[in-house]
Amino acid sequence: MGESLDIVEKVDTDERFGATSVILPATGRADIKAWQKSVQTLLRTLQRPRYVATGLMPEFQQLDGRHAFIKNHQLPPYEKAEWKAEDSSITMEQKLKLYAEAMASDPAPLVEDLNAKLVELDDIVFSEHYCTEGGFSLDDIDLWSRLRSITIIKDVQWPTKLRAYMDNLSALGDVPLYDEMAL
Repeated sequence: MGESLDIVEKVDTDERFGATSVILPATGRADIKAWQKSVQTLLRTLQRPRYVATGLMPEFQQLDGRHAFIKNHQLPPYEKAEWKAEDSSITMEQKLKLYAEAMASDPAPLVEDLNAKLVELDDIVFSEHYCTEGGFSLDDIDLWSRLRSITIIKDVQWPTKLRAYMDNLSALGDVPLYDEMAL
C-alpha cells in the first residue's frame, strides 16, 4: 500500500474520483522539512504518550491497540531499529514504563520549547489558508496532519496565524482537532 500522500496524489489525479488537480503538488520546501526535523524528538516525547493516555481515539480504546502503538513507536533517546528489533534489550514492560514516565513527567519545559518552535513555524507558513504561496497543496496535507498531533498537548500556545491555519484546514477537511482531549 502506498504512503498517505501517494494515495492523496493518486485520488487527485484520477478522473474516476472526480475533479482532478484540485490539490497542488508538493513543493519540497526545505524550510518546513528542517522545522519538522527540529521538533521530531520534542514531539515524540510529548505526543506519543498522550495518544496512548487519552484512550479516546478509537485506535487506542483497546489495550491491544495501545500496546501495539507503544511497541511500534519509540520514545527518545531510542531509535526505531533499537526499539523494534526482535532481539531488542528493551522489553515491553520497559516500554510501558518509559511511556508512563514520559506522561508523568512535568511537560512545562518541553511545552515552552514547543511554543518557541511554533513561533518559528508561524514565520514561515505563508498564510492562514495554506503553508505555501500559490494555494492548497500536498505541503498542507503533510504539515497540517503533523501539526494536528500537537493539539493533543495541553497548554500549547499557538501563534495567531498558525492557529487560524489549523482551524481553517480542520473546517475545510471536516477533521476535528484534539484540543478537547488535550493532556
